[in-house]
Amino acid sequence: MPAMSDSEPPIGWGRIRDWHARSTESVGFSDNAFVRAMSLADYCSLASLLFAWAATLLIVSGDPNWGVVAMFGAFLFDKLDGALARRGYGSDYGLEIDSFIDVFTYLVTGALLYHVALAPNVVVSAVVGFAIVAFGGLRLVRHVDEGFGSDDNGSYYRGITVVHVNVVVVLAYLLAQFGPGWIGWAAAPVVVGLSPLMISDYRCYKTDVGHALVAIGGIAAAVVCLALEFGYL
Repeated sequence: MPAMSDSEPPIGWGRIRDWHARSTESVGFSDNAFVRAMSLADYCSLASLLFAWAATLLIVSGDPNWGVVAMFGAFLFDKLDGALARRGYGSDYGLEIDSFIDVFTYLVTGALLYHVALAPNVVVSAVVGFAIVAFGGLRLVRHVDEGFGSDDNGSYYRGITVVHVNVVVVLAYLLAQFGPGWIGWAAAPVVVGLSPLMISDYRCYKTDVGHALVAIGGIAAAVVCLALEFGYL
């Protein structure tokens, strides 16, 4: 029988404790170094995750209007963590933490909002949800590895962002509240067609105008959803 390497979990309950001690010591978790290294921006990222998880629960519980409102809260904390990081309140783990949480803030919530409120059937929902999560996840992995690009026109994202795809789903949801029932069908090819652009080489420049437009759109979406929820629309 070949010898087991130290990197493999030992067989037998009697050695589990020793293996756990070696593994935690090797990565420095035993002294909470990772937690102590987290910054104010990272805790804002966790607040974004809290709102994103609340949005997820609200959507799957049949309250998509409140879900969109919670999604806007997640968006605000996501923008706040970026602003803090740019002012020196970030950490060495900031980009990884932010990208991990963006999966829930924009991809999971977008896919579930389409499934619950727009999908004409489960097959279409599966295709749309897979496109959102798969291409969005790959985009975030790429962003962690490559970071932002830059040229004479300024800093830019490579490919459209997960925010853009999420905005398209939210817009389709709002249109469906006032439009015909086929909007869910129409939104499917749009979302599936846009999703691969998240891993394209398209240069999406970071501008204050762009951030302001998304913020204004988020406020408007939240207000419309609250009006729908309370019967004003």
